[in-house]
Amino acid sequence: MSKHLVIVESPAKARTLGRILGKQYSLKASMGHIRDLPKGRLGVDVESGFTPKYVVPRPKSKIVKELKEAAKTATMVYLATDPDREGEAIAWHLAEVTGINRKPYRRVVFHEITEEAIKRAFKSPRAIDVELVNAQQARRIMDRLVGYKISPLLWRKVRRGLSAGRVQSVALRIIVEREREISQFTPEEYWTIEAELAKKEVPDAPSFRAKFIGLADGTKLEIHNQEEADETTDLLKEAGYRVVKVKTKTAARQPAPPFITSTLQQEAWRKLRFSAKQTMAIAQQLYEGLHLGGEGSVGLITYMRTDSTRVARTALAETREFIGSKYGADYLPPHARSFTTTVKGAQEAHEAIRPTKIGREPSLVKPHLNANQFRLYQLIWQRMVASQMQTALFRNTTVDIEARHQASRTRYLLRTQSSVNTFPGFMILYTAGKDEDEEEKRKGPLLPQLAKGDELKLAGLFPEQRFTQPPPRFTEATLIKMMEQWGIGRPSTYAPTLSTIREREYVTKVKGSFQPTELGLVVSDLLTRHFPNIVNIEFTARMEEELDEIATKKREWAHVVQDFYTPFEKSLESASELMEKVKLADELTEETCPKCGKPLVIKIGRYGKFLACSGYPECRHTASLQVKTGVSCPECGSELVQKVSKKKRTFYGCSNYPKCQFAINLKPLPQPCPKCGGLLTQYRGNWVKCAKCDYKGKPEES
Repeated sequence: MSKHLVIVESPAKARTLGRILGKQYSLKASMGHIRDLPKGRLGVDVESGFTPKYVVPRPKSKIVKELKEAAKTATMVYLATDPDREGEAIAWHLAEVTGINRKPYRRVVFHEITEEAIKRAFKSPRAIDVELVNAQQARRIMDRLVGYKISPLLWRKVRRGLSAGRVQSVALRIIVEREREISQFTPEEYWTIEAELAKKEVPDAPSFRAKFIGLADGTKLEIHNQEEADETTDLLKEAGYRVVKVKTKTAARQPAPPFITSTLQQEAWRKLRFSAKQTMAIAQQLYEGLHLGGEGSVGLITYMRTDSTRVARTALAETREFIGSKYGADYLPPHARSFTTTVKGAQEAHEAIRPTKIGREPSLVKPHLNANQFRLYQLIWQRMVASQMQTALFRNTTVDIEARHQASRTRYLLRTQSSVNTFPGFMILYTAGKDEDEEEKRKGPLLPQLAKGDELKLAGLFPEQRFTQPPPRFTEATLIKMMEQWGIGRPSTYAPTLSTIREREYVTKVKGSFQPTELGLVVSDLLTRHFPNIVNIEFTARMEEELDEIATKKREWAHVVQDFYTPFEKSLESASELMEKVKLADELTEETCPKCGKPLVIKIGRYGKFLACSGYPECRHTASLQVKTGVSCPECGSELVQKVSKKKRTFYGCSNYPKCQFAINLKPLPQPCPKCGGLLTQYRGNWVKCAKCDYKGKPEES
């Protein structure tokens, strides 16, 4: 008996949809894109209107054959790929390649995999949106032109294996320019002075600290060196102190909106230390569906590639009902909140990232999720619920204190502040994380009861030398935030962009922040000099706007690509002639060549880093690069070394390979397991774990 055929991207999504749709529907997964531009050649006919020459990759030929066979017996085919440009393009390629377009087929779109949303989507299918497909094609073609035209140039001028890209090169330039700001920054000395004070007429009165501001009229006085600090301190020692102003006001703090892609990636980095790539991979699992015991496979969150903060009315009503029953009427505002989307070109037809069912509390699903799935789901759930809760209230107190120096009759101003949370509101559940450069100013501890005219006694003065700080390096969170603010890339591009610049070794991470490598500095400088438009922030942001205009039928895609390519081609011709060849210095090691005794250096070849003799070409000795750990192999006693797999994942294996094939993904530690004496490994931050027994603990416990 023939069935309706539904094609999605992944088996997990197919399982979840299959449970909802029932037996009359047959579900198949395309495993992502089934057709793309060819590897190893441009695949774009520049002379014929930039016509793309798509091919079916060999690994996908079997899938295409299976889809064709399934479509033959289906009475109707539904293309249920993701609700964005990429998903629209996958649906179009499926129709073109499998021959589905020669029989009845429709496109269905949904932003959450729930029974209500799926049934609603299948009741109102539509045709494929060709304009969305064209916008995706234009992006893909421009990215291919940049990548396949500039990358070979970098291979010739710098080294093989390098790449350039419209968005990744701009991201790299942002990191490089910040690094130059840091290196060129000159710290300036300044001093702060705090006075410890207490009420004069009250025995054992609690003391508090106030910061020196300047003159009593509000004029700020900067203290530049120790001499000025000592002079000011001597004057303050002789001064009399009294309260001249007490200002108390109630301040309200509003909750953050529910997540969009960029804010989810930022917050997952701040709070969970997940990379953007890791965040999106876990979010994909939550969206497509996970097995929840008796419920079967369930989609836990709405679609995770979105730049809209809009939330469906039904979801708002469900959230408000939950807040009222769980936290009480005091925590429920009189009306549902709506948030203004600030992202350029945001697609308001989409929804924010939220749980598909608010009543599905994190504690209820925890037994069915792994640790990372649970942590990310909890973050999304808390953010959504908190966004509809009552504001948090604070009582902020500012006290101005006059220090009167009798001899000079000079009056100075000191100030102290405190902030007391009088009603937690949404903060009872969730508070948004802060970046390093956004840390809130420190509020003083709870102040004693003070009133205008109170005389104070001086308990001590505390001058402190400080220096101005350079701007911080970008973290995953702050770089994504910068890209979003400038309109560089779109929700689907942030994670792959950050992954690419790391994989190409243009940047490294130092204490969680991006630092450009020597290679990254060289590549960025060459691209900035010879392709100023390609790595220009404003130009790249404008290209994103033009892609949006294609999607809304305001521009024709081939014209947009032509307008981009004409000046790019001229820059390419010029760079081919003028770009200088750069020789990167080899990294010297402490090891010596076993053949000639000369030092070994780290070189980078087609397949990554390796060791080579510095006496080349006289001595041609090479060896694989192995980072020593100082830890013995538990099986043969040889040293364990750090290695990198073909997928560029770090692991630790025996240096006596292939005779000993012991390997482990976790970093080995020198101290033995306190329980069984086995190999101890670093596990989840500060925890350690035994590779032999079930021991887990903190290092100090080991």
